[in-house]
Amino acid sequence: MRNSIIARSYYQATAQAGPMCPPFAGDVTTDVCIIGAGYTGLSAALTLAEAGYKVVVLEANTIGFGASGRNGGQICTGFSSGQAKIEAQIGKDDARRCFELAQEAKQLLTNRINQYQIDCDLRWGYMHAVPKASRFDELRAWKDEWDALGYTDTEILSKQELENRLGTHVYHGALREGGAGHFHPLNYCLGLARAAINAGAALHEQSKALEVETGTQPCVRTSQGSVRAKFLIIACNAYLGRLVPKLYGKIMPVTSYIIATEPLGSERARALISGGEAVADTNFIVDYFRLTPDTRLLFGGRASYTTLEPPNLGAYMKPRMERIFPQLRDVKIEHAWGGYIAITNNRIPDCGQLSSTTYYAHGYSGQGVALAGLYGALMAEAIRGTAERFDLLASLRHLPFPGGPVRVPLLAAAMLFYRLKDALS
Repeated sequence: MRNSIIARSYYQATAQAGPMCPPFAGDVTTDVCIIGAGYTGLSAALTLAEAGYKVVVLEANTIGFGASGRNGGQICTGFSSGQAKIEAQIGKDDARRCFELAQEAKQLLTNRINQYQIDCDLRWGYMHAVPKASRFDELRAWKDEWDALGYTDTEILSKQELENRLGTHVYHGALREGGAGHFHPLNYCLGLARAAINAGAALHEQSKALEVETGTQPCVRTSQGSVRAKFLIIACNAYLGRLVPKLYGKIMPVTSYIIATEPLGSERARALISGGEAVADTNFIVDYFRLTPDTRLLFGGRASYTTLEPPNLGAYMKPRMERIFPQLRDVKIEHAWGGYIAITNNRIPDCGQLSSTTYYAHGYSGQGVALAGLYGALMAEAIRGTAERFDLLASLRHLPFPGGPVRVPLLAAAMLFYRLKDALS
């Protein structure tokens, strides 16, 4: 990615001080080595360290450098795929168990915020808004599905009811849920890191894994040494690259962008989202937005399968925001940033084992804020000898993405197809 994509984000500008995590050096032996200090890796590290395991975490950049520290901060329900794709594979009962695990993911996040006193501006409330009147029935089907699964903290809002809560006329109704919400994602990630260190885990930033052995005696080599372990967890998600060839085709990095306005003041901010919820539309390629505690509007979307970055990201994104909120045309954009999320072909997270000693999880497809922490905890649970719940999620099958020179062009064509579908449906 080019430099502006990794420019200073609103989250970096408002982040708390992170823990000291010196670069790794030497040759050590430990119980578990984890590659990646995002939600997945830190959740696994915290769970294992609290259980008495010796844990070493290697992070190529800084804590939360990837999607964990740059995402929209939206805590979502369920899986991006919806239940039908999961049920088609493993049946209704096991699909319900998967949904219950996704619900547990949100509770795990809440529990950790409370237990470790992580100051991350947690707020509940989420609205899924339909961009066309013809799609209003999708909300009823969605609510019926969740009601049948026992998740009933939802209500359907008509166009007029929604317009009483949002300062826009572009949507035709919404499904509001009380059990989803938003927070400061980087501060949460830094809080997890502090908790893991306090529990005894050793975290190392600027410690890129260069070679990985995933056999009976896992080993990770960096430029300054090596870590040998009884178990290995690969938690790199969209930043995995070709480090582990067997995993290369399982996910696709997708670039997503976010802008943050200047502070709007409390009155102007409340006129945009009176209840303070996170909001997303129901298109395949979503727009999403929410308010920050200092009355800015964060607005994200415009996913891309290519690595081509707009020359002026703020100018690229602002018209999308103005289409929904034309009253913000006079507002300055003070932060604009982007980064990769990882998707799978079926939008179901991919996890499993490469050997009896090596676990991985990735491809949360836009809903990793809650799910990544769960998958990290379940890998730790499996290492500790109770693998049933992890094995359920690992039983879900995934088709690989195409490789070679056609990989990006095919997926860019797919993105164009879905943009047209969103426009026409």
